[in-house]
Amino acid sequence: MLVNRREVEIEWGDCDAAGIVFYPRYFAIFDASTAYLFEKALGMKKIAWAKKYGIVGIPMVDTGAKFIVPSRYGDVIAIESRVTGFGRSSFDVEHRVFKDDALAIEAREKRVWAEPHPDEPGRIRGAALPVEVVEALKGQ
Repeated sequence: MLVNRREVEIEWGDCDAAGIVFYPRYFAIFDASTAYLFEKALGMKKIAWAKKYGIVGIPMVDTGAKFIVPSRYGDVIAIESRVTGFGRSSFDVEHRVFKDDALAIEAREKRVWAEPHPDEPGRIRGAALPVEVVEALKGQ
């Protein structure tokens, strides 16, 4: 599978009163990391591929994380993101966060390739993942 690796410097606003990253901030970082993975795979920004494929986005329907090593203001972490499995309209994403080469977080997401519902304005529904998107995420 295609892997996207990026570095993130922890900012003051990412931290709680104890001086470590407030855990919801990681989920925002993971969301951005998924977008960067798709950008690497498809060669375009999220706004462009959403328009190209006629989808509203890739909403998350399940997530979780195991926090192993804390990060603090000024730390630089590396995030490796990859798709680990595909359904008809859903896919699983894994994020592995490293701090000083040590595994700091293992996180997962389940997302859905979502399009506007054709019969119910304002609603969305899962749509089949395009073969070319699956192949790009597989690194083919």
